Amino acid sequence: MSTTMMQARNPRSGEIDYQFEATSPSAISDLAKDMRGAQASWNQAGLAKRIEVLQQWKSSVQKHHAEIAQALAIDTGRDLVSNIEVQSLAGQIDRWCSMAPDLLKASEPINSQMVPSVSIKHDLVPYPIVGVISPWNFPLVLSMIDTIPALLSGASVLLKPSEVTPRFLEPLIESIQAVPELAKVLKIVAGGAETGIALIDHSDTICFTGSVETGRKVGMQAAEKFIPSFLELGGKDPAIVTKNADLELAATAILRGSVSMTGQACQSLERIYVDANVADEFLSLLQTKAEAARLTYPTGQGGQVGPLIFAPQAQKIADQLNAAIAQGAKLICGGEVEHHGGGAWLAPTIIVNVDHTMDLMQEETFGPVMPIMTFNDLDEAIHLANDSVYGLSGAVFSKDLGEANAIASAMEAGAVSINDASLTAFVNDAEKNSFKLSGIGGSRMGAAGIQRFVRKRAILQQSTAPTPLEAFSEIESL
Repeated sequence: MSTTMMQARNPRSGEIDYQFEATSPSAISDLAKDMRGAQASWNQAGLAKRIEVLQQWKSSVQKHHAEIAQALAIDTGRDLVSNIEVQSLAGQIDRWCSMAPDLLKASEPINSQMVPSVSIKHDLVPYPIVGVISPWNFPLVLSMIDTIPALLSGASVLLKPSEVTPRFLEPLIESIQAVPELAKVLKIVAGGAETGIALIDHSDTICFTGSVETGRKVGMQAAEKFIPSFLELGGKDPAIVTKNADLELAATAILRGSVSMTGQACQSLERIYVDANVADEFLSLLQTKAEAARLTYPTGQGGQVGPLIFAPQAQKIADQLNAAIAQGAKLICGGEVEHHGGGAWLAPTIIVNVDHTMDLMQEETFGPVMPIMTFNDLDEAIHLANDSVYGLSGAVFSKDLGEANAIASAMEAGAVSINDASLTAFVNDAEKNSFKLSGIGGSRMGAAGIQRFVRKRAILQQSTAPTPLEAFSEIESL
């Protein structure tokens, strides 16, 4: 049988320096058969046992921390964040292990309000195989955000991380193999679109994080199979800065919310609307802060802005900026995709004189770019913020908390941060749903994050004699 070899690019050097074998559809079929048998035992073992196994895996990950973090750093060009990703896995495991007993608790029987002689209780039945397809911007965190609660629910998990950032899979798989009971129900496959299609074919529900374009295909395939899909897709998050805002605070938060992770995060701020009365002062503050930020080239140390991970994304950002400038936009700082050591880099970029006819204000950018528009009243600001096909999250800045909350309640987005930016990156216990093209399905955060993976089976017990057929006899006509 022939094998398909794939290659990966180093975002710092620009070199193709890694190759790996794509998992074939037939291999995925074989894995799924094994996982279905193992999942029954995994579920029957009970939650306490699953918690014990996950805690064993946490210890194994900690032993493999250095290897996983090093591979992630090569994958993404980020040293600090790669270490944080590995560290956060322990926190994810502990948080879900502590929450799961209450969230997956068996229900006590209750009497039906409609038929009091019937008692009702519910069993929670996990999906046998949860398929997870994760993206390249946070390779480990976004692989695990669905995987851990699914495993604790009693499901098995078939995981395909992005083929753009595949290096971390080897040490991660080693950490899983060290826990044999987990290795039976958590399988990782590598590859591109063909592998992803096969994964969906053999899953009972699917979790996908990525672009709208690919997410639409995933959702359509899941619908044809009649299985649920949970899709977390793109964003074009707005920030509204009112005349009552603390401008120093707003500039600090917006810079971080737009530029951290080089803007390569779904919840990055990509549209900034500022009250015209304070626009000049805010722009001056933001420019000073943006120009103080530094690239992490050449050593990977000392700066805050890493390389653009995915080469085609760098070209997309350049195209959006060039088109906006051709339409009359003006650069304040940054704006040029630089090539250092073979990698693509972009300094924090502020651009003004933009409007909603530009792709820069309509399409996801996924880079450290801050387009700024002014508004004259709050109705206009809310209209501009909502004038988007996306609705992932957003931010509002105002010292008047009544005003801030009123604006937040009018925004068409799944989460709104007040007097800070992109708080959903840090606060994972707040349930939220994606609006518009930013996604579909239950929240991956909060209680719903684990309850998505179980179905309720009602057990109805009659305590009196059943109703006889004669009770449904038609009344004879007089």
